[in-house]
Amino acid sequence: MTNEAQLNTAQITARIDEAADGIAGRGPRVNFAKAAPKAFKALIGFDAAAREGLDPALVELVQIRSSQLNKCAYCLHMHTTDARKAGESEERLHMVAVWEEAAHFFTPKERAALALTEAVTLVAQGGVPDEVYRRAAAHFDEPELARLLALIFTINTWNRLALSTGKAAGTDER
Repeated sequence: MTNEAQLNTAQITARIDEAADGIAGRGPRVNFAKAAPKAFKALIGFDAAAREGLDPALVELVQIRSSQLNKCAYCLHMHTTDARKAGESEERLHMVAVWEEAAHFFTPKERAALALTEAVTLVAQGGVPDEVYRRAAAHFDEPELARLLALIFTINTWNRLALSTGKAAGTDER
């Protein structure tokens, strides 16, 4: 077994390149932004409109939770990094995956948004329960709730785009 400290720069670079080019055995895939620029720009516009007026910390929590559920390492890395830069605590970031058991780390509004995020992200597993929707509607006015839903739609789309095109975590290409 090779000691990581003994690897030279060329060996380390080769390992990084292998990981980036062959995520789970996949080769390079389409660069969506270049191949479909109008669709990509439309998604960016939809994402920006969804975020408008929402608490930036809440936005990151929603994006982190959806990315966890969708197993999107690329987006999870991006949004945990963004959350840290915006001042989010490591403690809360570690608790997002288990927010229901760690409810005291999150406000009632954040918990309502996380519940809605889970229901919408996992919609094929039973739809969006009325109780989950009612709880979110109790914390967000109608325009804010619509933007929260739009945010959940966009992060799910971003997750699918990153997973489908083989984006590697840690290679933030924004």
